[in-house]
Amino acid sequence: MRNKMPEVRDQKSAMGSPDLSVEFAGIKLKNPVLTASGTFGYGEEYAEFVDLNKLGGVIVKGISLKPLSGNPPPRIWETPSGMLNAIGLENPGVDVFLRNKLPFLRQFDTKVIVNIFGYTVEEYAALAERLDDAEGIAGLEVNISCPNVKAGGMVFGTDPATTHELLTAVRSRTKLPIFAKLSPNVTDVTAFARVARDAGCDGLSLINTLLGMAIDVRTGRPRLANCTGGLSGPAIRPVAVRMVWQTAKCVPLPIIGMGGIVTAEDALEFIIAGASAVAVGTANFLNPRATLDVLSGIEEFLALRGVKRLDDLKGTVNTT
Repeated sequence: MRNKMPEVRDQKSAMGSPDLSVEFAGIKLKNPVLTASGTFGYGEEYAEFVDLNKLGGVIVKGISLKPLSGNPPPRIWETPSGMLNAIGLENPGVDVFLRNKLPFLRQFDTKVIVNIFGYTVEEYAALAERLDDAEGIAGLEVNISCPNVKAGGMVFGTDPATTHELLTAVRSRTKLPIFAKLSPNVTDVTAFARVARDAGCDGLSLINTLLGMAIDVRTGRPRLANCTGGLSGPAIRPVAVRMVWQTAKCVPLPIIGMGGIVTAEDALEFIIAGASAVAVGTANFLNPRATLDVLSGIEEFLALRGVKRLDDLKGTVNTT
């Protein structure tokens, strides 16, 4: 078991560029940097700023069976070191995605992971089946932070039994690798990681946004029309790193770490905590090239420390 950090060298490794490749649940990534769902559109929106061929992967904005218009505005509010959003999962639906969005992404040598969601188990399962044979999709990220309308609005990802039912149904309808995107709005995230493992998931995404609220003190009204929203950005990174570390210790599934990554050092925290890859989210709104900056910073860090392979750094947090 690796339990200590590689020693620092004064100069870049004479052995050439470090190996940044990652094999994640059978998916081979050229490097560990992906885009977090909902922050990078469907790739085309950022192609003017980012060479998509350089990314390890693109996790696209969430897709549902039918188009959704989302919540009424205002839907975003900036907070100290982060932002609240209540977009409401606006998207054009799976048919438009397959016809108009996915063909663009097929042009690039970059893995595409599709984030899926629904409001019943049947919707999730049908969506997984619809995407199963689509050319150019490497895996599915299952957003379990949605209300189950058949259970009175209970969020799938906050009840172990409904989480298991949902993920088992998705697993039964697709051959693609599936990753459960776990909610941090639970008492013990590791319990849900075990549920995901038992339901046949191939990996995990940690974490989704934290539930938050902001109020205009002059009017007494919520800043968001939806009242509450998901908190993302650097403010949540310590929570996300902690949850990745806890989960990596108890469940042998590869993890995509996310939550407030802005710099390479932020990303490396997740890798050292036990993540196999990372996803850059809110930072894309401030810096369209954030993913490439994080990637180059990781490579430079490894080279300066003489670390030959990114995997040699994974899970090396020293807690003694």
